[in-house]
Order: sequence, then C-alpha cells, then structure tokens
Amino acid sequence: MSAIGSFFSRLLELCCDLTGNFGWAIWVFTLLTRILLLPIAVLVQKNSIKMVKMYPEMNRYKAMYRGDRDMISEAQYSLYKREKYHPLLDIFPVIIQLILLMGVVEGIRILINKGVPMMWLGLDLSEIPIRSGGIIIVIPLMAALSALFMCVTQNISNVLQSEQSFANKLTTLIISVGLSLYLGLFVPAGIGLYWIAGNLISVIQMYFLNACINPRKYIDYKALEESHELLEKSRAESRDRKKALSREEASRQKRDYKRFIRYENKQIVFYSEGKGFYKYFRDVIESIVKRTDIVIHYITSDINDDVLEAETEQFRTYYIGDNKLIVLMMKMDADMVVMTLPDLQRYHIKRSMIRNDIEYIYIDHSIGSMNMTYKKHALDHYDTIFACNSFDKSEIRKMEEVYGLKEKKIVDFGYCLIDNMIRAYESEGHSKLAADSVRSILIAPSWQEDNLLDLCVEDILEGLAGRGYKITLRPHPQYVRHKMSRLNELREKYSGNRDIEIQTDFSSDKTVYDADILVTDWSGIAYEYSLTTLKPVLFVNTPMKVMNPDYEELGIVPMDIEIRDKIGISMDPSDIRSDIAGSVEKLLHDSSFSPDRMIEYRQRYLYNVGSSAKVGADYMINSLMERYARD
Repeated sequence: MSAIGSFFSRLLELCCDLTGNFGWAIWVFTLLTRILLLPIAVLVQKNSIKMVKMYPEMNRYKAMYRGDRDMISEAQYSLYKREKYHPLLDIFPVIIQLILLMGVVEGIRILINKGVPMMWLGLDLSEIPIRSGGIIIVIPLMAALSALFMCVTQNISNVLQSEQSFANKLTTLIISVGLSLYLGLFVPAGIGLYWIAGNLISVIQMYFLNACINPRKYIDYKALEESHELLEKSRAESRDRKKALSREEASRQKRDYKRFIRYENKQIVFYSEGKGFYKYFRDVIESIVKRTDIVIHYITSDINDDVLEAETEQFRTYYIGDNKLIVLMMKMDADMVVMTLPDLQRYHIKRSMIRNDIEYIYIDHSIGSMNMTYKKHALDHYDTIFACNSFDKSEIRKMEEVYGLKEKKIVDFGYCLIDNMIRAYESEGHSKLAADSVRSILIAPSWQEDNLLDLCVEDILEGLAGRGYKITLRPHPQYVRHKMSRLNELREKYSGNRDIEIQTDFSSDKTVYDADILVTDWSGIAYEYSLTTLKPVLFVNTPMKVMNPDYEELGIVPMDIEIRDKIGISMDPSDIRSDIAGSVEKLLHDSSFSPDRMIEYRQRYLYNVGSSAKVGADYMINSLMERYARD
C-alpha cells in the first residue's frame, strides 16, 4: 500500500502544481480518475442494462417456480449464460473505488508528513474534524449530504439501482450516508473532500452515461412492470397460503421434530421433497414392511402430503419444513437415508455431522440421464445409487473415473413407477384397436421453458385436426397452475372443434393408457407411456433441457437422446405443419414400432421389470444385516 500511496501522493502534488491549491487539486484528481475509468463505467452501464432487460423473464421464473430455490437458480443461471451477463462485473467498480480510497488516504498522509500546504477556501484539509472541531466539521457534513444526494439520484435514475426494492434502496442510503459522516470525522478533511467530489462527479457521470447509452432503448419497461405485478401477485398468494397454514405447520413440525429426534436406533429414513414423491418409494417401503419388523421413518417437507395420514407403528411419518430440515439433516442419526434429492452436501441439505457411517441411497424420480439432466457432481456425495438401467450405471462409473471420485455401490434396481403403471395398464385389459377404430392422440408436453405448448402447439393441432383423430391436450400440472391464461386462449380458439379436448383433470391415467400415439417434447412422460403401453411417441425437438452443460465430457450418449429414435420419431418445430400427419401414420403402422419391438426396448432401458421393488427392498434389508453382523 505504501507504493500505491507514494504514487498517489505524486499525482496529487502534480494536480496541486497545476491548480495552485490542494483543494482544487483533489477535484481535478477525482475528475481525472473518473475519466480514466470511464471505459469500465461504460461496461458496467451496459451490464446493468442487460440485467434489467432480463428482469421480466427472471420475475416470471420467480413467480412460476415460487418456493423452489433450485429451479429458480437453474433458470437464472441459464438466463445469465444465454445473455452473456457477468454478475461480478458490477462489483468491479466498488473494488476499484476502495483501492483508490486507500491510495488517496495513504497519499494524503504522506503529503501531511511532508508538510505540504493543504488550504482550501479557508479550511485546513490536513485537520481531522473530530479533533479540531470548529468550521472544519462542515466537511464530513457535506460528505454525508453528497452521499445522500448521490443515493437519491441513483435510486431514481440509475438503471439497475432504480429497480431495487424500497428496503434495499433505504439500506444503501443509510449505510452510505452514515459511513460518510462517521468516517469523515476521523480522517483528514482532504479525504472527506475527495468523497464529496467523488459523489458529485458520480452523479454527473450517471446522467452522462444515461444520455449516451439510454436504457429505454433496450429495456421493455411495460413488460418489466407487468412482470413486477405478476411476481407481487405470486408473493401475495404465497403469503396468504403461509398465513393459512402457518399455525398448523408450526405445531405439527415442532411435535414431529421432537418425535423424530427422540426415537433411538433408527434404521431407515426416507426423505420426500413434496406431496408427489411417495410414489417413488412406496413399493420398496411396502415390501420392507411386509417382510421385516424394520420401522420406516418417512419425512416430508409438504404439510399437505397425504402420507402424513398413513402412519402406523411400523411406518412413522413426520412433517419437517425446509428450514428446520437443514438442522435435522445435520443431526441425522440413522443407519440408512434414502432420497430422490440430488445435490446432497452441495447446497442446503448436508450429510450428518454426528454420524459418518450413514449409508445415503439415491433413488431416481425419472429414467433420464443422471449426467445431463442434473447439475455436474449432483450425486457425488451419495454412497449408493439405485440405477434404473445400464445407462445410469455407465454414467456413474465414468463420472468416478473422469472426476477421480470414490467408487459407489450401484444397485441394478429399475423403476417402480413404471412397474406399477404396467400392472395397472394390463389389469384394465387394454388391447390393440381394430383397424376401423378412431385413433387417439395424446399431446403431453413438459413445463420447462420453451415447451411445445409455448412454441408450436397450434401447428400440431392444426396439422392433425380434421383427419379422423381424437386429440387430447393434457398439459403438465405445473403449467396449469402457472399459465391457465394460455390454456384458456387455446380453449377459446378450438372451442368449436369436436376432435380436440383440453384436459386439466389429472385424477386418472385413462387418457394416457388409451392413447395410440403420444406427442411430447423432452418430457419424462414419453418413457413412462411407451415402456408401459408399448406404443410409440412423436417427439418435438424443442430446446433441450440440459442442467449439466459439460455432459459430453463423459463420452456417453445420454439415454434421453438415444431413446428418441428407438421408441418414436423426432421432428423439428418448423416441419410440423407439413409432416406431422405422415409421421403419425408411420408410427401407427410401421413394424419398427410394434409391441414386440417395444418390449425389447423395455428390457434394454429398465432393470428388473416388474420386480424392482423387491430388488430394492432386498438390498436395503441385506445391507442392514451386513452392518449389524460387522458390529
């Protein structure tokens, strides 16, 4: 710092020689540094505009995924990457200003020791206001006022700061003014004058940049305002729900937390993120309960989870909300913990801090690629992986090789959900339709950004309507929840077409089972439908959902990509109007998509069809027995 101080002291002396006065030298020095740093200010201005330009889309994500921090984070990351936004660039000027400030402080100290005259408008700028008292106290007061002026103008006119919440603006103002006043009392008045000059020149620079790079040329402020209203509506709905449930939640959570902690010698704990996850565990749990006296402890973070009402002596259920869950997981005392949650240890859910011998088991809630559809290293901290198929196994082993990870146990498991669907489908006696029967087409997209409902559903409907098909559009439940206005538009547009039904009742899978063709994008329903009914899928090549941009590092083609050309046909959105009818007919009649061929794919893409629950239960029971034998 002494070298920087010496450099700055020389610059200040040069400015003093130029102006003949130390006070004006500080103004000139401040102006020169701002001019030299103007290119960085331009970059920050453009970066800030880019950030605010993204706000409408970001606010929609926050409203759509409200409460799901991982999904919001993932969507935000994708948006930053797409727009080439650099969050750290806004911090860079702050770092430079701190370096400048420390340099000026050291430079002025050196000049004071050299006895350089520091008079300005009758004030001795070498004095420290808190010690000297008198008129010099005006410097820290002016520094505080200049900070207030800068904050107020930035809150109104700075492209990024004007979009901050009132609380953030007020906090910034209080800190800036308070620090300027407090610190200005304890440093030489010349430094206080530097703050005053810096604050006032910053305001001038802000308006100069706004004139040269006008944010209104790049930002859709109408869309921004609409997104603010959408986000506020979502927050209000969330607050209302929390108020309605808060007392019940707090009471249940407090009671369940104590029950769980007090229960000694816990063997198996299952954790469910929400109401819809029990189906991935149910068959394994039931198999264990029927065959052993092991007590299953089932934690859910959803107060509305129906499983909470299914408690028995051998199946204990607990409601633990997200915040309390963090502490509970760190205090976990059990032999085995089973989850469908990726990113163990990497974010808020950690491995136990009191036991290092717990076996953490991961059960997938889809049969897609673990490498492509999860973040990189999402499964590194699990001990055991229940693999759906050989693709999972190959990816896990390759991850261990490429990234130098400890070898995990891999269980050739399968997928209980499809096993259940197969049993239900076969029990209902579905059979192949007669040649003259009306063919049923189910359109069931994902709800990720740029799904086919948003991009090309009208082309699909108009390409198939009037050709003798019964067409059912069945959106994802989350799409119904967040974009009902879009569905209402489609209902109104196709209200007169008897061939088209828009379905939002998800209580039955009959529509899925009855369909002869499924049309989807990258939704996991494709695998469940095709491997259950042995019928083909028409895939629309919307933008692919890739959570791990480095998925190609393993050199393994993800199952999600390979399976598309096995169980169906892929189409680009631009080809839909002209080719979709022909593609549907090919899927209906081509022997490449016969039930016998689909059975081959079922065996290839699923381990232990029909018996995955027993395989999973066997592993857990045997693993516990081996543990007790060792102990």
